[in-house]
Amino acid sequence: MSQICMIIPCFNEANRLKVSDFERFLQDHARFDLLFVNDGSTDETANLINVICSKNANAMQLSLDKNSGKAEAIRQGFLHILQTQNHYCVGYLDADLATPFSEILKMETTMKQYPSVKILLGSRWKRLGSKIERNWMRHYMGRIFATMVSMIFNLDVYDTQCGAKIMQAESLEPIFEDPFVSRWFFDIEILLRIRRLNPDKSIDDWAMEWPINEWKEIGNSRISLFDFLSVPYQLWKIKRHYPILP
Repeated sequence: MSQICMIIPCFNEANRLKVSDFERFLQDHARFDLLFVNDGSTDETANLINVICSKNANAMQLSLDKNSGKAEAIRQGFLHILQTQNHYCVGYLDADLATPFSEILKMETTMKQYPSVKILLGSRWKRLGSKIERNWMRHYMGRIFATMVSMIFNLDVYDTQCGAKIMQAESLEPIFEDPFVSRWFFDIEILLRIRRLNPDKSIDDWAMEWPINEWKEIGNSRISLFDFLSVPYQLWKIKRHYPILP
């Protein structure tokens, strides 16, 4: 039985899905399962996922009839894994592998070293010795966003939006049983839901950020300038939905 499962949300990823990289990782690391969630793709994504799954016993797929957004794709992936499999950790990872598998392996090791950590968040902290390749505008937009999140939700997290996270599988179902309010900022909601389940504990008791050493921004990002301008409204919706915060 595999020990850890990573969920890969996919929507029209045919031009970005690196089949050979996924196959190599699956063959070299049998303790990992990968669940590809095809979120109503209309290109060749489904065929590429079929190729990967047909050659690797530790690759699975879940197909959604219509595009529901990254938040719902990941939520459905978690529910599927929690109801049908048995892993000690479940996480998610962007299909373009902006965070390479080498960093996921380090995050797995960290989870084993800190059993009290319920969620480990990849953090794109650009520092000496790291290879964080990110558009300068998106970097500064990200810092503004992080400041807003900290002020509104009292979440002192450097990077909530990195697409690499790993969680302890125990007690995850209550976190994913209800749909998320936001299609893009569901990562914040995950933290708020975990905090709601642990009202007597500080976030430092159950969450940890892992400063990844390598991350590369892939072109054709799905979030536009218009999306960024709608951030205050999206955060307001989340705040309204989670009114009771410690």
